[in-house]
Amino acid sequence: MILGDGYLQPTGIKNARLRLEHKAGHVDYLKWKINLLPHLFQGSPKILERIHPLTKRKYQYARQQSQASPFLGKLRSLFYPDGKKHIPENLAKFLRDKIAFAVWFYDDGYYYTRDKCSYLYLGRISHYEAEIVKEAIYNKFVLISKILDKKNKGFVLYFSPSENKKIKLILEKYYVPIMAYKIPFLTP
Repeated sequence: MILGDGYLQPTGIKNARLRLEHKAGHVDYLKWKINLLPHLFQGSPKILERIHPLTKRKYQYARQQSQASPFLGKLRSLFYPDGKKHIPENLAKFLRDKIAFAVWFYDDGYYYTRDKCSYLYLGRISHYEAEIVKEAIYNKFVLISKILDKKNKGFVLYFSPSENKKIKLILEKYYVPIMAYKIPFLTP
């Protein structure tokens, strides 16, 4: 979740909490995610409003925050050593099973219908960090990818149509109906 849309928010010198936010229409996906970590979260997601800084339009989003803990504080020091998200060199250690890839893809993945390929957006990280991600995903899930520079959007991993077959097998196991729009090649 930290690699995707999750944010480790500092709560003091050594503690942090995991903050998850999604558009209000994806509250079921947010609930699915918090059910994966019931020891961290209590209560239900809240629907909040904010004003978009550029368009000035109001919109609703769903938010859930975990309890603060020293464990999450340690993760924050690994993933945010200078306050900005980075990819640690030992990333593969944190990708323990396929659900990690599924959550990351649901958060930041995109299926391009015309070319039948997929992308995993990595954001504004260095090329070296993108290489770490590429290698970790290959070593843990045997998914072959290429790094592409999408300029303002940062680096992405490109997965060919043949690799989508492997992605489909992973996502079928962790199917979340509200996220099906991101993966139209997947039918439960």
